Order: sequence, then C-alpha cells, then structure tokens
Amino acid sequence: MHFSQLLVHTLKDNPKDAEVLSHQLMTRASMIRKIAAGIYAYTPLGLRILRNFETIVRTEMNRVGAQEVLMPSMIPAALWQQSERWDKYGKELLRITDRHNNEFCYGPTHEEVVCELVNTYVKSYRQLPMHVYQIQTKFRDEIRPRFGLMRGREFIMKDAYSFHATWEDLDKTYSEMRDAYLRMFERCGLRAKVVQADSGAIGGDESAEFMVIAQTGEDEIVECPTCAYAANTEVTNTETCPKCAEKGQASTLQRVRGIEVGHIFKLGTTYSEKMNTTYLDESGQAKPMIMGCYGVGIGRTVAAAIEQLGSANAMCWPIALAPFKVSLILCKDEAPFREAADGLYNELKAANIEVLYDDRPESMGVKFKDTELIGIPLQVV
Repeated sequence: MHFSQLLVHTLKDNPKDAEVLSHQLMTRASMIRKIAAGIYAYTPLGLRILRNFETIVRTEMNRVGAQEVLMPSMIPAALWQQSERWDKYGKELLRITDRHNNEFCYGPTHEEVVCELVNTYVKSYRQLPMHVYQIQTKFRDEIRPRFGLMRGREFIMKDAYSFHATWEDLDKTYSEMRDAYLRMFERCGLRAKVVQADSGAIGGDESAEFMVIAQTGEDEIVECPTCAYAANTEVTNTETCPKCAEKGQASTLQRVRGIEVGHIFKLGTTYSEKMNTTYLDESGQAKPMIMGCYGVGIGRTVAAAIEQLGSANAMCWPIALAPFKVSLILCKDEAPFREAADGLYNELKAANIEVLYDDRPESMGVKFKDTELIGIPLQVV
C-alpha cells in the first residue's frame, strides 16, 4: 500500500473527548472515527489490526474444535422472553419494533439464539459435545460510553458456546478454552491474567475474567507474586494468597489495574432448561444440555494492547497485530532514491510481507512521526 493512497489523515494533537491513550492514538492515527456516542467507523488501518486479531482468535477456536457460525444481530423478543431476560436485562438492551409491530432486540449476547440453533440440529448424546463460535457486531446501550473502543455501545466480539451431556465434559472444554485464551493474548505479546470473577448478567455457576494489565484499567485486581493466583477485588477481600496459604506459605497479594478483554462461564442448564434445549440420553430420556459460554472483545483487546504497550505519541504493535509489518520510507523524491524504493517495495510484496510505502512529498520528520504514531514495527529508509 502507498501511503499517498491510504485513507488517513494523522493529527498532531489529542482530541478533546479522548480520555485514555488508546482512544487518543487511534483517533490521531485515523484508525477510528466517532460517528455517534460509543459508535465508531474503522478505517483501513484500524480494520487491518482488528482482522489480524480475528485471525488469531479463529486459529485458536478452530484448534479446540469449535465451529464458526454467524447468528443474526436482530433477535426476536420471543426468544428473550422465553429465557426471562427481556425485562430483567434493563435499559442496556436496545429494543426495536418493526413495521408489523413485532418486537426485536439488537443482540448484546446470543445465548438464546444459539440454544435455538443447536436444538434444531442436535438431538442425541452421540452428537455431544458441540462447540460453536461467531465473530459479530454487538450492541449494549451503555449509559455513559467512553474510552473509545474500551467502552462503546457497538462493538465486535467473539462469543462461543459449548453444549455437553456431562459436567465433566464441560470442565474439560472450559479448561481448554482457558488455555486457548491465554495463547491468544500471548501471541499478541500481551501480559494477561486469569482472575476469579462474578458471573454478572450472564449468570451461571463459575466464571473467570482475562485481564490485560495496564495502569488505565477500570478494574482493580489482586495478584500473587509467588504463584499464578489472581482475583477481582469485587470477589475477594483477603490480603494473603489463599493458594499459597493452603501450602503453608505466606504471600501478600499485590494490587494492580487491568482491562477485561475476555470472560468465560460455566452456564450449566441456566438457559437450556428455559429454552427447552435438550438431547436424548442412552436410555432415550430427554435431558437439558449443559452449557459453557466464552467471550472475548475484539476491539477492546486491540485498545488494551495500546494501553499496555504504547507511549504518549506512539503505538507499539507486536508483529502479530501490526497493520503493516514494514514501513518503507522514501527519503528523497529523486530518480535513484525512488528506483531503489520502488524495487524494494515490489520485492517485499512478492515475499508476502505487508509493507506501507511512504511515498508522500513530506519531510522526513513528518514521515518518522507518522510511522511511530501508527506503530509499524520495522522501518526501512
């Protein structure tokens, strides 16, 4: 891609409504454009980063045997009424009436729809476990959207759902998903922690959050410097590590801040009983499927990477997320320089290396600043 043809107009100053680093830098680098409160458009630069993370997510989901589906974003009210969430969810649920006076909601999550989908095709214990996922746009009508992609109303999310005949089988998939999430964030070069968490509006019997450690994080967590234990301060009030205490060791928990980028749940039969999502066991008896739910924020993880790795005037993308791997900078628009740069640009493209060729008639200072702002890992001048 030639920089001169890219849909981008970098800014020197931070926008007035941007409170956190990721919002500031993504706006200055023309990666996102605010359309309404908590609703953003993605430019080619921003979308390339999202797609890179989506590729990592898909790889890890496919690796654990999940199958990709795509469910509708508009959900009939009848499904949410059946699960008894239509009235309970609150004002965050955007309710819509069509021309025929049928009620719908813009899905913030898809437990009801996936139950309907799986119940149509899965009838026997022989078809279990079943594990599906999607990457899709969601909507939650936040009362105070802020922080750019970290707390928007419209956002891109990967949500996965697993269905089982036994709790032991759910435990196995839950553990596999925990490991898959840690691999996702490790491949992004991020320091992330698994913390004990409250299940909140989703419900269920057990859940865990995945936190990217960053000073700007909204959540306060405690972590043990000795072992892997970590917990949200909302679910623990102890100052010593319980895991170490079980072994007769004393270890004081340390407080850090984190950004929640993922959440996994053991739902059990919370939804399957209400949605009549059943299977026939070996004796031919109908039983509710035991469910798990696994979500990760696509845009939020991208923003969290900036918060953890970026600086005041520069994003610092790991190679796996970077919009381009190489910034090729033409230092003089004269024949020998352009011939050399053009030749190298063609060689890099032929080698399937993603390169942004800065061929603009700008000063070297402007080109260097823009490359650092965008966060391209490698520069060739």
